[in-house]
Parts: sequence; structure tokens; C-alpha cells
Amino acid sequence: MFLLAVFYGCTRKEQHGQNTKTAEDSLSIYLSLANDVNMPLTFKQKYNQRAFKIVINQENDSLSKANLFKIANRYYNMNDWPAYFSTSKLILEKSEETKDSINIARALTYLGDYYSVQLISDSAFVFYFKSEKIYSRINDPYNLAKTFLNKANLQYNESDLFGSEMSVFKALQIIKGNDSASDLLYESYNLLGVLYNERDEYDKALEFHGKALKCLENKAIPVPSEFQSKATSLNNIGYVYLGMKKFDEAKKYFEEGLKQENLKAEKPSLYAMLLDNLAYSKYKMGDFKGLPDQFFQALQVRDSLKLTSGIILNKIHLSEYYAFRKDTFKAVQYSKQALLLSRNHKRLTNTLEALKQIAAVEPENASIYSEEYIHINERLQKAERKMGEKFSRIEYETNEIKSENTSLALQIRNLVYVFGFFTLLGLFLYVYKTQQARNRELLFKQQQQIANEDIYNLMISQQNEIEAIRIKEKKKVAQELHDGVLGRMFGIRISLDSLDKIDETLAAPKRKKYLTELKNIEQDIREISHDLSKEKADLINNFVAILEKLMDDQVNTFSVKLISNIDPHIKWELVSNAVKINLYRIVQEALQNCNKYANANTVKVEFKSEINHLVLTIADDGIGFNTKTTKRGIGLQNIAYRTAECKGTFTLKSVKGEGTILTIKVPIDQKINLQNHDT
Repeated sequence: MFLLAVFYGCTRKEQHGQNTKTAEDSLSIYLSLANDVNMPLTFKQKYNQRAFKIVINQENDSLSKANLFKIANRYYNMNDWPAYFSTSKLILEKSEETKDSINIARALTYLGDYYSVQLISDSAFVFYFKSEKIYSRINDPYNLAKTFLNKANLQYNESDLFGSEMSVFKALQIIKGNDSASDLLYESYNLLGVLYNERDEYDKALEFHGKALKCLENKAIPVPSEFQSKATSLNNIGYVYLGMKKFDEAKKYFEEGLKQENLKAEKPSLYAMLLDNLAYSKYKMGDFKGLPDQFFQALQVRDSLKLTSGIILNKIHLSEYYAFRKDTFKAVQYSKQALLLSRNHKRLTNTLEALKQIAAVEPENASIYSEEYIHINERLQKAERKMGEKFSRIEYETNEIKSENTSLALQIRNLVYVFGFFTLLGLFLYVYKTQQARNRELLFKQQQQIANEDIYNLMISQQNEIEAIRIKEKKKVAQELHDGVLGRMFGIRISLDSLDKIDETLAAPKRKKYLTELKNIEQDIREISHDLSKEKADLINNFVAILEKLMDDQVNTFSVKLISNIDPHIKWELVSNAVKINLYRIVQEALQNCNKYANANTVKVEFKSEINHLVLTIADDGIGFNTKTTKRGIGLQNIAYRTAECKGTFTLKSVKGEGTILTIKVPIDQKINLQNHDT
């Protein structure tokens, strides 16, 4: 059994004063009707949509965003989650357009609330965290404290009780002595009461629930009656007494909670919870007056609101009740319904409660249900631990690590005592020798890294020198063409023009002379072109030579067989220097990973040209690993980063015992580059 805690703030109300004037006279009417608790849901949705159509056509100013927040609030109250989400997302976009930090933070909180209701806790935590950072930056203590409380509620729902408690105390530190934040003070005390009840610290739970009630009794604290905060606290106090098995006390608080004015209309979910808890406490104390009708009344309300967890709990209570009344058929029927509903909605906590109950009323299959109970309980515990880590419990984990190290040291000391002095001496020598070997290996790796850095720097400097030579040669060619070839061609053209004015017999030998001169100019142009082609080949071969030098170092240093293949059709002149450098570093990093971890006999490095792509493949026949469960190290992260720098794709395939294949595809637009090159 668990408590479906209802906290202050679960129902949204307005946080801003009523605007004195709206863009349309009907807007305030639509908003008012959409918030009328006596209005049918379909009508409220229709009025809210009309209000939205008016606001969406307004200017993107603070007034229009305030109205959009009101519309989102009403969707929240209606449990219309798709509309609430889309409206909140729209507010965020409009606030980001105007760089409105306050409304950005508020919209992020609304989106966090959406994911919290949808039980997508990690996404909710991210949005709360983003809003927390903004509120902290703009120095908004009230909303910062409220964000901490949102996170605390989220952590509580994921059973991260320690993290939830810490978040509540952070909020209390902020709002301490702040009279304007007294509503948050109530929520903080209420949540602490629920947390301590979960830990079975009943005295502390009652203490904080009592403080929460006192906050409500203080007339200076503006707590709207529509929130039904008093009924919430009375329910929570009654639930503490249920845990203490003081059923008569629990009954009193549940009955008092049900007496709160307008409870059923304003908070039907809380009304159903109080009614169910009252019926359960009466059943436990042997008072069957009004039973099982009160159980069925609560179930009817929860069915109408589609409160899955409440429905499951209600049916478990009915199963317990009928089991006590010896009506085995109904007891089994309701427990099976609860189990089926919890399985369909994947509510593991509810499933555990349903399994416990059905095992009690159907003892012939108890062993089957108990086995499933144990399996689900283990899954739930793992999920809770994982979610707790996501919510960050660094201090706790640090203490755990220290505790483990201390325990390991004690084990080693005990082992030394058992084996005696000679064992200790042998262990010392072994550690000493091992450390020496590791130091030598580390020194070698450092030297190798320095050498790799030198090669990298050399490559950059060589590329710069080649580029400078290319520029120099281009200037030289330009001068040769301008001063030599063009001048001579101009002279020949003038001379050929002059031949038209003389006799053909005299012009023939001169024309032959000029043709010979043109052949000489043609040979000069061919030599210049040959020089340019030779410069391009040198530039290409320079990068290939650097790659081959890296692979030669690998072969000379390690025993692993290296097979390399560089496609001669690759147009290296079309590959930018930045891409070449990144490819070189990727090969270098991949070879280092093979040497360290792969335990391979053969490594193959291949550069291949595809249409509009340059493909680098590095494969080994080593031990491999599971890519889904193994965390990526710094080396693979660097490779992924460098691939992204080249705007390429990075694929890693590995199977234990079958080796690893790393594939890098870098886009090279051959057509565009060829055009640029020809130009």
C-alpha cells in the first residue's frame, strides 16, 4: 500500500493580477468560463480554445504571454495534457523570441510539470534544472525555491527520498524569514511529513504535518481555499496513523478531511482518496458501517477521473475487505483486476501491491505470484537506484566509495595477517615490480605521445610551407606568362599583321619564322604546366607520406600485423587541410586503442573513395566488446568529435571475440571542388 500524496500547488491558479483591460472584451469571459468547476469538461475546453484564438492574434508582449499562461493553467486543471504541452511549448518559443528570461524560466517549469505528470522523470528533471539556473541568475528567490520543491516532488515520486529531502531543505534555506513565500513553507513541511512517513519515522512525520497545518491556521498566510490544502494535510496525517496501526485516530482525520467545504467539486481526486482511506481504516478497526459502499463511491470517482493508481489501490482494498468477509470469489476477482490494470499501465509499485494481495487470497498459486513479486521488486529497486543517480547524489556516492575503500583496506590487512610476514614481503615485491613495469609503459606512452604531437605539428608546418611555395610559384608563373609569353605573343601578332602589307613572296619566310617562335612559346607554356602538375603531386604525396610514416612507426613498435591500403583514386587535393589533420589524428587514436585494448593479431587501415565521400575503415581481429553496455572512453569520444568536425558519420561495430570495425565517412563534394579547383 502506498500514499498518493497531494501537495499544495498541484492545481494551477493564477499568479498575476487581473488585467484591467484585455485585447478583446470576450477574453476574460472565456477564461472565466473555462475555469468554472461546475462547467462540463467539453464546454470548458471549447471556451479555452476560443480564448486561445483571441490571444494568438495579439502582439508578442508580456500581456499576451500572461494570457497564454492562463490558458495553459486551465488546460492543466482539465487534465488536457496534449493542449497543455503545446501551449506551454508555444509560450517558451515566444519568450525566447523576445529574450524574456522570467517567462522562459516559467515556461520551462510548466514543461517540467507536464513531463512529471506523464511520469517521464528524466525529462522533467532537465526542464526543472534549466529553470533553476535562470531563476538563480536573475535572483528570483521565490521561484528558485519553488523549482527546488518541484524537483523534490519529482525525486520523491521516483523513490529518491534522500535527494528529495535535500531539495526541500535547499528550498527552506531560501524562503526562511520570507513572509511572501509562506505558501511554499506549507508545501515544504507537507512534503517532509510525507518523506518521513515513507521512512517509518512517524513522530517526525506528524511533527512536520502539524507544522503544515499551523501554516494554514495563520490568517496572514494567503492559501486559497480552492487548493484544499487542509484536506490534504488531514489526509496525510490520517495516513501516518494508518502506518502506525492506530486506525481510530486515522479515521478521525479522514472524516474531518471529508468535511471540508467544496472538497468533492474542487478536488475530486482528493475526495476519493479520503473516502477510500476512511473506508479502509474502518475495515481495519472492524467498523463495517457504510462498507463496502464507501469503497465503491471512491472507485466510481477515480474511474471517472481515470486515476489508474487510485483505481488499483481501491480494488486491492476491496479484495482485502471481501477476503475478510470470506467472499473468496470477489476477493480474487478484485485482486486480479488490480493486477491486470497495473500490468497494462506498467505501474511496478502497484503491481507489487496487487501481487501481494492476490497471493494472500489465492494461496494455491502463491508461489507463482511470489516469484513474480521478487522479480519485479528487484527491477524496481534497480530502476530507483538508476534514477537516483540521474538526480545526482554525489556526496552520498563519495561516502560510499570511501566506505568501500576502507573495507578493502581491512580485507587486505586481514589477508596479510593470515599469510604472515613472507606473504607480505612477496606481495610487496610483486607490487614493486608491477609498478616499475607500469612506469616504464607509461614513460613509453608519454614519449610516443610526444612523437605523435611532433608529427602532427610537422604536418601542419609542412602544409603551411607547401601553401607558401604554391603561392610563390603562382606569382612566378603569372610573371612568366605576363612578362615572357604574353609579350612575345603580342610581338608576333603585330608582326603577323604587318605581313598583310608586303608582297607574299617576302612574307612567306617571315611567316615561317613567326610560326617557329609560336612553337617555342608553346613549349614554354607546356613546361610551366608541367611544373604546376608536379607541385600538385608533391602536395598530395606529402600527406600520403605522413600517413605511411605513422603506419611504419606502428609496425616497428608493436608486434601487431598492419595492413594498409590507400585508394590511388582519392583526390587529396580536394580534401581540406582541416579534414586531413582530423583523419590523421583519428588513425593515430584508433591504432593506440588497438594497441592498448584489442589484443589483436592483425589491424587493417583502408582509405577508399566513394561518390562524394571519403571512407576510412580501421578493422582488427581482437577481443571486441559489447557496444551497448560498454561505456565509451576518451579515445572513442575524441574520434567521434573529430568526425563531427569533418561533418562526417562515425560507425562502430564490435562483437566479443570477433573484433572491431570502425568506419568514418567524410563528405567530399567532388563536383563543387573540381569547379573551384579548375577556377
